[in-house]
Amino acid sequence: MHDAEGIGKLSHSLKLSSIDFATVDAVFFCGGHGTCVDFSENADVKNAVETMYAARKVVAAVCHGPTALPQCKKPDGTPLVKDKVVTGFKDSEEIAVNLQDVVPFMLEAKLKEMGGKYESADDWNSKVCVDGNLVTGQNPQSSEACAAAVISVLSS
Repeated sequence: MHDAEGIGKLSHSLKLSSIDFATVDAVFFCGGHGTCVDFSENADVKNAVETMYAARKVVAAVCHGPTALPQCKKPDGTPLVKDKVVTGFKDSEEIAVNLQDVVPFMLEAKLKEMGGKYESADDWNSKVCVDGNLVTGQNPQSSEACAAAVISVLSS
């Protein structure tokens, strides 16, 4: 990390609620178990996702980042993930790390419950789904490919 400007931006990040989404092309929700609490049932996250999605801008999430999605709706009021090809941390991966009783919901099951067309690779293998302007990655191993998919969508 020899990028002083980049480190400065990371050290002084903006609150999600302060961002003018008209000025950005994508939002990317990284994972980690903390996001299970921080992203689900969060009005600022919900607003960011719904605003970006409705504007046909890229909404991306990897690993546990897709916990941001079940609370969100499309402009027509249906669940954001309904009929969308998506992925996120697999239920079997959650069980493997023995945190199935800690997370607010099992992500794979929740995405399916919301009508998402859930796809996955074998546990701990990379998997990315792109469905229009929605980009999702399965697990930490998917982070690089998920970021590359976002760049690809933005470049097209």
